[in-house]
Amino acid sequence: MSLMRRMEIAADSLYKAKLIRGFCHLYDGQEAVTVGMEAAITRKDSIITAYRDHCIYLSRGGDLVTAFAELMGRQVGCSRGKGGSMHFYKKDANFYGGHGIVGAQVPLGCGLAFAQKYRKEDSVSFALYGDGAANQGQLFEALNISALWKLPAILVCENNHYGMGTAEWRASKSPSYYKRGDYVPGLKVDGMDVLAVKQACKFAKEHAIANGPIVLEMDTYRYHGHSMSDPGSTYRTRDEISGVRQERDPIERVRKLLLAHDLATPAELKDMEKEIRKEVDTAIAKAKESPMPDVSELFTNVYVKGFGVESFGADRKELRATLP
Repeated sequence: MSLMRRMEIAADSLYKAKLIRGFCHLYDGQEAVTVGMEAAITRKDSIITAYRDHCIYLSRGGDLVTAFAELMGRQVGCSRGKGGSMHFYKKDANFYGGHGIVGAQVPLGCGLAFAQKYRKEDSVSFALYGDGAANQGQLFEALNISALWKLPAILVCENNHYGMGTAEWRASKSPSYYKRGDYVPGLKVDGMDVLAVKQACKFAKEHAIANGPIVLEMDTYRYHGHSMSDPGSTYRTRDEISGVRQERDPIERVRKLLLAHDLATPAELKDMEKEIRKEVDTAIAKAKESPMPDVSELFTNVYVKGFGVESFGADRKELRATLP
């Protein structure tokens, strides 16, 4: 979690230095959700999420260099520098990305669960979405068919209490998102407690394999604004943010547990933080060495190869290029 926190703080600085362009949504404050989830499952299980995806990529086994390279649009990025912040991806770990369209990843996640059941695999699919996406119609359609077919789908609402700049109570008549399944059971989990998340996800996986879908609502909080263009302080007070940091911070909770049970000393934890800073700085330097994608990459991963697709001008008369 400390590594993830440091990565997101570094991404903030890189964005302000204009080395990261476009959209950028940071995950600091919510780290316990992905760390606890990963501790309860295996890489055979699938995860799909929205655009706040950097830390989930790391938890699925991604490395810092490819993460920073993707953020900066470089060739060695996890999506070859063409996805950017919102479209991290790691197929070999069954991480099917960040998605930019609000709620659109949920039906895809249920589709992954359908594939798992069709192949008779003993695995599940986690579809993550925020409270801002919880009112999407496609979410309920996907949940309905998942319940009908008893798919091993786990819908995880990362409730950080603000959909962009809108408080949950202003957007949802019933902000108890774990009850939204109606005919599908749900659990509310302290998303700032990594151990609680682990236990909830362990239970949810066992339930989904045996009985079909379940909804988990992770009660969490983001420290940054919705994205880097949002200061995050116009719709909530600074006192609110600092209060959550002091009382519920997921990293501080683990630090206190380690010290209380003599599993680490303050000096060891401080040395660990220094090593993490060094690791992040080294990764950023390596990522900067990677070149930008070649212009020819504009035409790759668009059409299926081998069909001789031709590219014409706007008038449909001038042949611009013949794609492989």
